[in-house]
Amino acid sequence: MSLTEEIKKRRTFAIIAHPDAGKTTLTEKLLLFGGAIQTAGAVKSNKIDTATKSDWMEIEKQRGISVATSVMGFEYKGIKINLLDTPGHQDFAEDTYRTLTAVDSVIMVIDCVKGVEIQTEKLMEVCRMRNTPVICFINKLDREGRDPYDLLDEVEEKLNIQVRPLSWPIGMGKSFKGVYNLYDQKLNLFTPSQRKLSDDRKIFENLEDSELDQLIGQNPADQLREDVELIEGVYPEFDVAEYLDGKVAPVFFGSAVNNFGVNEMLDTFIQIAPPPKSRMTDVREVKPDESKFSGFVFKIHANMDPNHRNRIAFLRICSGKFERNKPYNHVGGPKPLRFSNVTQFMAQDKEIIDEAFPGDIIGLYDTGNLKIGDTLTDGENMVFTGIPSFSPEIFREVVNKDAMKTKQLEKGLKQLMEEGVAQLFTFDMGSRKVVGTVGQLQFEVIQFRLKNEYNATVEFHPMNLYKACWISSKDKKQLDEFVRSKNRHIAYDKDGKLVFMAESKAWLQMVQDNYPEIEFHFTSEF
Repeated sequence: MSLTEEIKKRRTFAIIAHPDAGKTTLTEKLLLFGGAIQTAGAVKSNKIDTATKSDWMEIEKQRGISVATSVMGFEYKGIKINLLDTPGHQDFAEDTYRTLTAVDSVIMVIDCVKGVEIQTEKLMEVCRMRNTPVICFINKLDREGRDPYDLLDEVEEKLNIQVRPLSWPIGMGKSFKGVYNLYDQKLNLFTPSQRKLSDDRKIFENLEDSELDQLIGQNPADQLREDVELIEGVYPEFDVAEYLDGKVAPVFFGSAVNNFGVNEMLDTFIQIAPPPKSRMTDVREVKPDESKFSGFVFKIHANMDPNHRNRIAFLRICSGKFERNKPYNHVGGPKPLRFSNVTQFMAQDKEIIDEAFPGDIIGLYDTGNLKIGDTLTDGENMVFTGIPSFSPEIFREVVNKDAMKTKQLEKGLKQLMEEGVAQLFTFDMGSRKVVGTVGQLQFEVIQFRLKNEYNATVEFHPMNLYKACWISSKDKKQLDEFVRSKNRHIAYDKDGKLVFMAESKAWLQMVQDNYPEIEFHFTSEF
């Protein structure tokens, strides 16, 4: 196949939502339809032995939440789908924000009982920044939820995007009868099945058909006809171009845990979702069909396999064809890198591949050369832009509880920080180590993984700090003077950049006024 054909059959997207709206369950069902797995493991159910495929870290299985973004690929009707399941908890939002830089479109899951929640709004803002096309999936219709019209209004109002329903529910909760597909004008009747697939769809060319009344009853049928007429009247014709510009969000209804409405969404998704798009670098715009390879690292994960110490860098391919064993230019790095072990993912299961194309997400085994935000190219020097790292909000000092295990602790901290779970600052004075994170839950994850994967026991002591600011100055003498006078508050991040640890907002303001030549930054472009 030619490069253009390979690009055309790729779809790369992320699933985002508030915690517990049903992202991981929906991910599972998409894999089930794609034939990647035969039975699905419900996230919280104890009866089912198989744990969910995309929550594979020990801590994720115990708590029933997703902590890290996981990547899965599968084929469906001749289309190669790359799917990223992201954590919903706001404590891991940074991982999710970075993931959104690596996808071409997004499916947003909304719980029909709770409606639009706060985390959904935040994630939507990130999609807005890049005009990412969004498809909305309203989930959990097998529960008594809110009126579909109210939900649509709330999505328009809170997420500031126009909606257009492409499927419509018949009843809800106990009276839930099925979903009518407005895009293809088919009716699917609901039979709850959690594990396997079933193939009973009725196709009605005409809703006035009397067989409809026999199947779902007189009242629901009349209600459906009314609803469909109203929707076709109120909402404008669905325009794919507006969806691709991120102006309109098509909406689907369903119940992921019962496989319901998922198929309609998947079928429509592969028809309308965008293939890989071009991306900006600091030099020029890179188009996917260029012959030379380029891509960037958006996530690093250590110890995917507990039996081997390893690090995998996740790379999104932006242009050209990636080939195994070929040396590539690591922009800003000391030497070209060559990868003999290149994998594609199905959560934890990996397969080794020889080549990959734009839109694919591949895993590169890495010994510590790559960092988040790094660019690899076939010779050209350019860096993909827009992968930020945020200034942390919560700081704690790391206290080693077992002096015999100091070496393991250092190694563990270094590897976890390179994953971008949190940021480590080492004070110049007394070499105290401070971990900064965006959310509370991350400390528990770090503590758990240090114990589990590195056998190091730590405690975290709260620190009274307001912000970490990266500092720089055009005048080297002034900078040295500043570092000397504020030595107690100067630390280094993992790349050895200077960081000023401010204890309060007022004090930071005062220091900024006193040292006008020093620049204070709240994000480090990695």
